[in-house]
Amino acid sequence: MQRYENRRAVITGAATGLGQAIAQRLAAEGARLELVDIDREGLTGTQAAVHGQSPQAQVGLHLVDVADEAAVQELARTLGEDGPVHVLVNNAGVDSRGGKVHEYPTELFDRIIAVDLKGTFLMTKHLVPLMFDAEDPAIVNMASFSGLAADFDRSGYNAAKGGVVNFTRATAVDYGEQGIRANAVCPGTIETPLIDKLAGSEDEAEGRKFREDQTRVTPLRRLGDPSEIGAAVAFLGSSDASFITGQTLTVDGGVMAYTWPQAML
Repeated sequence: MQRYENRRAVITGAATGLGQAIAQRLAAEGARLELVDIDREGLTGTQAAVHGQSPQAQVGLHLVDVADEAAVQELARTLGEDGPVHVLVNNAGVDSRGGKVHEYPTELFDRIIAVDLKGTFLMTKHLVPLMFDAEDPAIVNMASFSGLAADFDRSGYNAAKGGVVNFTRATAVDYGEQGIRANAVCPGTIETPLIDKLAGSEDEAEGRKFREDQTRVTPLRRLGDPSEIGAAVAFLGSSDASFITGQTLTVDGGVMAYTWPQAML
């Protein structure tokens, strides 16, 4: 299936994890990729992974901090020299526990908001003009089930991802008249390097316990695979979702489907 043939997709946070999986999926469907991250080595790795399965894919690499407006403006100028953007995937994000609200470090709150929420705003603000003349343009923002409900000790992340959910609706309302669709994906617990950073790897006792706990409270009884998020993004960014905008697609194995996990535990 080549839903992205002759379509140009910009993906932020593309150096690893979900960003890499999204890049691989869109390239496999024919997209021309513009990959954005602050990690040069990671971007090169994603490029290699894309070419490993889609040797003919066109892949541009861009070292950009999405929280830096001047850098995002320069990216938009550069991309604009080469035609319209058909799909924008705002995937860049950071996360960390910070303690209860009264002890949460302000600098950590600011950084998470800057990347996860402000970065989504800045990329949309400066790249959406490049989508005005594109055929069936679409924006897909990466939120989280942590933007739909709360976690212990992660108020900054909860606030940022909750903001992404409603910012997505605002974008859909603002640009519906131009035919630009905007939707969000809310992943649950997905097996990515971020999980290793937050909870420990599968080789560590803490990491194994985290995965066991997550498996018990997930109706499908497993963690998600990054490719499953890539598939959700590919759907929302494609013409198959041509009358879907302002919506949030939760991809969490069923976690948000219940109110009290006692019986499952």
